[in-house]
Amino acid sequence: MSETGVSSASRDWIDAQSPSEPQPILVRREQDLLGSREVPADALYGIHTVRAVENFPISGIPVSVYPDLVVSLACIKQAAAAANSELGLLDPCRAGAIAAACERLRNGEYLDQFVVDVIQGGAGTSTNMNANEVIANIALEILGRPRGDYDYLNPNEHVNLSQSTNDVYPTAIKLAACFGILRLVGAMDELRQSFAGKASEFQSVLKMGRTQLQDAVPMTLGQEFSCYGDMLEEDAERLREAMALCREINLGGTAIGTGINTHPEYAGLVCRHLVAITGLALKTAPNLIEATQDCGVFVQLSGVLKRVAVKLSKTCNDLRLLSSGPRAGLNEINLPPVQAGSSIMPGKVNPVIPEVVNQVAFEVIGNDVTISFAAEAGQLQLNAFEPIIAHSLFKSISHLQSACVTLNERCVKGITANAEFLRAQVENSIGLVTALNPHIGYRNASAIAAAALIQNRSVAELVLEGGLLTREQLDEILQPEILTMPRDWR
Repeated sequence: MSETGVSSASRDWIDAQSPSEPQPILVRREQDLLGSREVPADALYGIHTVRAVENFPISGIPVSVYPDLVVSLACIKQAAAAANSELGLLDPCRAGAIAAACERLRNGEYLDQFVVDVIQGGAGTSTNMNANEVIANIALEILGRPRGDYDYLNPNEHVNLSQSTNDVYPTAIKLAACFGILRLVGAMDELRQSFAGKASEFQSVLKMGRTQLQDAVPMTLGQEFSCYGDMLEEDAERLREAMALCREINLGGTAIGTGINTHPEYAGLVCRHLVAITGLALKTAPNLIEATQDCGVFVQLSGVLKRVAVKLSKTCNDLRLLSSGPRAGLNEINLPPVQAGSSIMPGKVNPVIPEVVNQVAFEVIGNDVTISFAAEAGQLQLNAFEPIIAHSLFKSISHLQSACVTLNERCVKGITANAEFLRAQVENSIGLVTALNPHIGYRNASAIAAAALIQNRSVAELVLEGGLLTREQLDEILQPEILTMPRDWR
C-alpha cells in the first residue's frame, strides 16, 4: 500500500481510466463587427447567437421552448427564399438549400439549436439571427460545405435577404399565435362538449339556484352546467376573431416599414408564398409603417385570452364551491378524487384540478398586464419590447390549452351529482315559495316563508300541512320541466 492508502494495482487502474492530457474542445472561429469568437464546432448557430447567450442570461428559458415560434421563423425564411429566387435575387442552388433547411426545422429537427433566452434586448434580433445562422449552417451541410462557410452561404446576405428583424419577428409571433390559438380553441371545444354532456346527464337533477350566495329559485344542475359550455363557445368565437387580426402581417416592410432593400414586388410575393406554406389566410398590411410599430393586435389577443381565463376561473370557482364539504359544505357535486389532499388530515381530498386552472388564470391576467405595458412602451417606428410580449403571449396560450385539457380529462368528465340531496334542499328551501307563488298566491307564500324561517321547517311540509296543495300537486309542480322554465299558469 502507498502512503495514501491506495494500492499500486488500484493506482494503475485509476491512471488507465484518466486521459493523460485534457482533450481539446473542437471549435471554429467566426467574425462579426465586434471581432472574432470561438463557436463550438458542432453548433449550427454562430457568433451572433453566442454573444446573445452571454448577453441575456435572464430567464434560463431558451427560444426552443416555443416550437411554434421556431417553425414560424422557418416558414418565413422559406417563403423569403422562394420570393427572392423568383425575383432573381437569390440563385436556385442557395434558395433550394435554404428551403430544404427550413423544411427540416418545420419537421421539428434541430430545435435544440435555438438557444437564446426568450427575454432579450434588441427587439428580437437575437432570435432572428439564431434562426439565420442555424438555417445557413444546415443549408451549407446540404450543399456539402462545412459549417461556418459564410463566404458561400451567409446568414445575413442570403438567409435574411430582403428582410429585417423588424418585419420577420412580429410576423413570426403572429404565425405562432395562430398555430397556438387553433390548438387552444380545439381544447376549449373538447371541454365544452364535456360540459354539454354533463348538462344532458344532469338535465332532470333539481337544485336551488343562488344569487349572492343566498338561496334564489330552483333550477336544474343541467342548466347550470350548460352555462359553462356556452361560455366556452362564446370565448372560442372571440379567439377566432382575434386570430383574424393576427393574419395581417408586415413582412416586406423591413426596418421601419418603408420596404428599404426590397424589390417592389417582394412584399406581395413573399406573402403569397407564406400563405402556401402555412395554410393561413395571411394578407399584407395596407400601411407597413403603421404595422411595424403597432402592437395593438397583441394587446387585443391578450385581452381575449384574459377574458377566457377570467371566465374559466369563475367556472372553477363554482366547481370548488359546489363540491365543497363533503359534510360541512354545499356537497352538490362530487369531483373525481385524483390525489390525497393533506399531509396531516387523513382522508381529505381537495379540488386540485380546478385550483391549478385558477392559478393559470391568474398568470394569464398578469401576462396581460405585461403585454399592455410593453405595447405602450413602444417608441416611434418600432416596439423594442416584442420579446416579452411574445413570451407572455405564448405562455398564456399554451398554459390555457393545457389547463382546458387537464380540467376536461381529470375533472369534468368524472363529475357526479348528489341528486337526492339536491332535491331535498329544494323542498326545504325558503326560495321554493317563489316557484309556488302562482299556485298558492303571494299572501300565502309570504306567510309560509315567514313560518318556515321561524319554525325551522320546510316550505313543502308547511304547504301540505296547511292544505294549500296536495302531495300530488306539489310533486307535479316540483318537476324540473315545470319548475325551471317559463310556463303559462292560466
